[in-house]
This record gives sequence, structure tokens and C-alpha cells, in this order.
Amino acid sequence: MAASSFALRSTISSGIISNPRSKTLLPAVNSSFKPIKNPSLTQTHKLFTFSAPKRAFTCKSQAIPSDNSAPDKVQELHIYEMNERDRGSPAYLRLSKKSVNSLGDLVPFSNKMYRGDLEKRIGITAGICILIEHKPEMKGDRYEAIFSFYFGDYGHIAVQGPYLTYQ
Repeated sequence: MAASSFALRSTISSGIISNPRSKTLLPAVNSSFKPIKNPSLTQTHKLFTFSAPKRAFTCKSQAIPSDNSAPDKVQELHIYEMNERDRGSPAYLRLSKKSVNSLGDLVPFSNKMYRGDLEKRIGITAGICILIEHKPEMKGDRYEAIFSFYFGDYGHIAVQGPYLTYQ
């Protein structure tokens, strides 16, 4: 079973999202998300597993900036994203009909998300990767990925960006 974890921080009262790897606080009211780097796609035992983002996303507020940059209360939510391999995910769809990975091949996937204590399921991730470039000399591929994190009552985050299987 593949598992990965990352922290999502948000505030109750002031609408701030904090990057857990830096001490920068970013306003989150009416915000749009821009991913810096997306999860990497790794291959193990002829099945693909996905890991959480290695870098956090940036958040640019469209609201009026506030003079108070420190949040009143911060909640930290630790989650695990797991592929339990119970739904045939991910599937590699060779639309090119070639034996090697080729431009346009698709990899749809879905994973489950659990709280940090692994006691309660809090959501799912779902998305698709499109093969952009096959690099046999680097023993990997470059994909463009579009996927969403559905956190149930906590909300939803959609991200897009490159997957590199050779780094």
C-alpha cells in the first residue's frame, strides 16, 4: 500500500493558509490556486503509485489586503493519501497502441485520503495524467497532470502541472 502525507493549514477566523515548510502566511479569501510543483509519479511492481506534492501551492488573494498578517487561530490537518488498489487505479491507457509509452497515453487515477491517525477517511483524490514526453535515456516520462483533492466538509483543491517519473 502506497502512502504519503502532507499538512494542510488553515485558519478559523482570518482566512489564511500557511505553507507548513515555510513560515509565510498567505490570504485565502476568494483565492485562486497556482501549483508550484505537483506529485511525482513513480512505478513499482508494474503498478503506479502517487505521492503528495513536494512543494506547496501559492495562493493569491483577490480580496482587499489586511494589515493583520498573523492569524488568530491556525488548524493543522495531517492527511495520508493512499492507493489501496481496490478500484483498479491507476490504469495505463495506451491510446497510441504502441508497446512503449507514447505521446497522448493517459493514466486516470483515484486515491483515498485519511486523517493523520488513519482512523477516518476524509476524502478522495481523482485525476488524469497525459503523457507529454517519453525519455528512455532517463528511464522515465514527463506527464501533464490535472487532479483534485476532495476533502469533504473541509473543501476542495484542484491542481495542474508536470509529473516527472525520472527525478
